[in-house]
Amino acid sequence: MNILVTGAGGMVGSHLVERLYNEGHNVLGTYYKPTTNISELPAGIKMVECDVRYPSSVEKIVMNLLPDQIYHLAAQSYPTVSWDRPYETIETNVNGTIAVYEAIKKVRQLTKPDYDPMVVVACSSAEYGQTLNELADGESGDILVKETAELKPLHPYGVSKVGQDLISFQYYMNDHIRCIRARIFNSTGTRKVNDVTSDFTRRAVEAERTGNYELRVGNLDTRRAIMDQRDLVSALILLAEEGVPGEVYNISSEHIYKMRDIVDMIERQMGHSFKITVDPALLRPTDEKVIAGDVSKLRRDTGWIQKIPMEQTVKDMLEWWRCRI
Repeated sequence: MNILVTGAGGMVGSHLVERLYNEGHNVLGTYYKPTTNISELPAGIKMVECDVRYPSSVEKIVMNLLPDQIYHLAAQSYPTVSWDRPYETIETNVNGTIAVYEAIKKVRQLTKPDYDPMVVVACSSAEYGQTLNELADGESGDILVKETAELKPLHPYGVSKVGQDLISFQYYMNDHIRCIRARIFNSTGTRKVNDVTSDFTRRAVEAERTGNYELRVGNLDTRRAIMDQRDLVSALILLAEEGVPGEVYNISSEHIYKMRDIVDMIERQMGHSFKITVDPALLRPTDEKVIAGDVSKLRRDTGWIQKIPMEQTVKDMLEWWRCRI
């Protein structure tokens, strides 16, 4: 198949294009201010610079490639950054998504009326926001949020992802563009930067090199369902192949960890304990107490199974940082 992956310069996107390429597909990835070293990707993967805020750039790529599948991952993807750059966050995430759908419409209007790709949009658990806190504080004991839960985002990034989500539904209903809205929960892995696990593993390797075993942290009491990017990539591919068009799916780890648990895993892997220092700069103005999703719908429709334990992920990330610091 011809496959387009926007945001292929990010952690998930880079692993996704690599896997699709290794499976024999004709893959084109776009990047803009990549957070990974795209020169490490196999040479056969075509990579094109594209700022999705400019519709003409997206339109040109879609018109030329006519992808059978589009994985739309391009985004301003950091909640903390969205506080400082709310305009850029909304513009990139919402307008960039509109650009993908409008490009498909233009192909239908100008060259191929029956053009019918599957679009998988990387939405986010951040859309649930305060609903997650209400579940955590509830008396039922059920903290796994379902796709039918109310969307109450707590930061501009979460709002932008609600926009992506609902604009996708609108294009499905009105323009019959097949799409899947994938509400992605916390994921991590090699090439990841600026999340808890990548920050902790990087600082741990830096401490290992200097002999100063001190670890700066934020709130260690928050709980997150964190999955390995390899399990996430598998879920995205399965959704493109088996997901029901127009539907929304949670992609979440089925295992919930306190941030303190990640520190414990690092200490076990390194055989050394750390002096823990709470850095106020790493604390968010508002933060969901627990982020965990119900994935029964994903399992039912695609057969997805989470395979990689967090201990393996932490080990791989420590080794990855050791090769780069």
